[in-house]
Amino acid sequence: MRGKKKSSRSRPTRFNILKSPNEKAIHRVVIATGISSIVTQLYTIREFLTLFEGNEFIIALIIFNWLLLGGIGTLLARRYPGSNHGIDQLGKITFVLAGLSPLQIILIRYLRDILFVHGSSVGFYPTFYYTFFTSSPYALLIGFVLPLSLFVQRAENPGYSGTTMYIVDNIGDVTGGAVFSFAFVYILTPLKALFFTNLIVIVAACLMMRRARAGRCSIVIFAVVSLAANALGVLVERPSLSTGEGELVHYEETFFGRLVVKKSSGGVTLFEDGIPVSSSENLIMAEEAVHYALCQTDSPGDVLVIASVSGMMEEIDKYGPDTIDYIQLDPAVSTLEFRFSLLKEVPGLRVIHQDARAYLQGADKTYDAIIMNLPEPETFQVNRFFTDEFFAIAKAGLRPGGVFSFSINGYDNYLGESQRLKISSLYNTVQRHFDHISMLPGQKTFFICRDSPINEDITDLLRKRNITTSYISGYFAGNITRDRIGYLSDSIESSTPVNSDTAPYMMRLVFAQWFEQYQTSPVWFFSCAGLFFIIYCFFITKEEFVLFSTGATLMGSEILVIFIFQILFGYIYLKVGMIVTVFLAGLLPGAFLGQRLRGMSPRVLILADLSLIILLAFIVLVLEIGGHGFPELLFYAVAFAISVLSGLQFPVALFLRGGDNPAAVRTFSADLVGAAFGAVIVSSVLIPYLGLVWAALGLIMLKTASIIVVRSSHD
Repeated sequence: MRGKKKSSRSRPTRFNILKSPNEKAIHRVVIATGISSIVTQLYTIREFLTLFEGNEFIIALIIFNWLLLGGIGTLLARRYPGSNHGIDQLGKITFVLAGLSPLQIILIRYLRDILFVHGSSVGFYPTFYYTFFTSSPYALLIGFVLPLSLFVQRAENPGYSGTTMYIVDNIGDVTGGAVFSFAFVYILTPLKALFFTNLIVIVAACLMMRRARAGRCSIVIFAVVSLAANALGVLVERPSLSTGEGELVHYEETFFGRLVVKKSSGGVTLFEDGIPVSSSENLIMAEEAVHYALCQTDSPGDVLVIASVSGMMEEIDKYGPDTIDYIQLDPAVSTLEFRFSLLKEVPGLRVIHQDARAYLQGADKTYDAIIMNLPEPETFQVNRFFTDEFFAIAKAGLRPGGVFSFSINGYDNYLGESQRLKISSLYNTVQRHFDHISMLPGQKTFFICRDSPINEDITDLLRKRNITTSYISGYFAGNITRDRIGYLSDSIESSTPVNSDTAPYMMRLVFAQWFEQYQTSPVWFFSCAGLFFIIYCFFITKEEFVLFSTGATLMGSEILVIFIFQILFGYIYLKVGMIVTVFLAGLLPGAFLGQRLRGMSPRVLILADLSLIILLAFIVLVLEIGGHGFPELLFYAVAFAISVLSGLQFPVALFLRGGDNPAAVRTFSADLVGAAFGAVIVSSVLIPYLGLVWAALGLIMLKTASIIVVRSSHD
């Protein structure tokens, strides 16, 4: 890292607001662009998740690409010539940004089935390239436009503070995050939401260019083209979802994701974020999920169902239970299941719209059977239901003699290494809580768990209870043979680690399986990314390294706090959205405070880093002791404090660098590149391979290095 370079000429002497004639107009454009960029980013993430049936690794890739491209775009702004036509150029670029965001979403949707086989999974590297190139134009330009706005402002007012622009941009970011989390996802589809946000951008750009006396013809042309692009997005929104097989009969956006119902060959299938969750032609799965578990009980009076497939309730009803409690997190899903006859009303059925883990933790009621029909534990959100901690919760929710069942993807005749380790880990984890476990290799691999002995002769049990089935009675004996059951049991490796909340071994296997499926390796990606970051850190100044580490810490801490919050309190969209908004909101007061304290520069950076280390140490403490006694408000406070301390360091580092245009560009870029590093290293390396505790400790070590760097440069 190179030493600092100060420029007393360009250093701001006051924290000024609205000093130049066009300052207010430029601020409006920056705020509007900030709102639009955050909304665009969040909808882009949702789009990729839906199209690639994604998990947190996909999210990490998208955020990594977005922030890295933004940082590169910021660095490219150094070559801006700073001509007298700055406002005119800024206005035109703003119009282009407003038109690009809907076109990006449309492009992402249509190119997916052109470049890849519809309905097929896609490997890591094709996913990386696709997300990188389809988001490149917008992400590069959004990174370019912030320093450009600063340069245009300084062309009129050389003493304008770079911190002011940082604060104005964050006002837009916070507003964008809030309106997305608490308004748009409830009332608007993606391209309609972008239309409204970009309309604000277009109006702000028109007002700015009009004030600068730009040519009316130019304003009209750019505004009309940008509006047309957004109108096109609204018009093609539903048709763009009709690609692939089947007729689109329903489309709906909820805050949990995208719901699509398609009709094909007389049947209907409900998709949630691109993943089929229920189908009218799924009798085999319904019978296996229900009867393998319920036939073990003498009289299942109360049954809990966590997620469902079509036909399950009718099969459960054959046992005559008193109550069937069906937990479905998203109310819109159960509404569609009833509407399209994927879920039937049966006596005693009660639908509960709550996080299943949170419900079981707080419920006074216990059950004779808990049937969990969740998808594969391929996301941190779903993995919470396949951990040591959840199996303990499920055990506590059962009555004596009760049965708990769950399943993962099955296999034909041979278990791949990753799948074998996955089954071994789940077996080793669940056997810590149940005396008897039986694994049945049906259409999926079913785990039947209870403290009483398990009878694996399912057809005999059903016959004795006079329960008729269409599939099991005719095919069970031929498909689930003693040899297959024995092969599955013999494949268990007792040394395989258990899967826990704080050390999610499943996620490591999911990541490995992704590469194993396509005979590739993550080594190339992480080697190239690691080399890039090492070279980048070698060429940046010490003050910029502080911001690099702060960006990584802020992004990594946000991921950690969200995961911990979900573990402790369940998935509650509004509260998770609040955490994200709080992480953005703290940057504003932090920047104001940093501007006031910049005269104490090196000491402020060190104290802020020490405070961040203390907060990260608190996160480690929460993970180690469980944290169930801590109130929710405390996590919001931690998120806000981390955000304030991160925002505080930007104006201080900028002051130390001199505050001129090149310094502003490099400090903006260091923050973005650091955040990209934090996103990919925490989500894809530290958490799946080392666990949440070591992820927090890794961020502590990064901040310790930051303190050493600051002290060495100012001793």
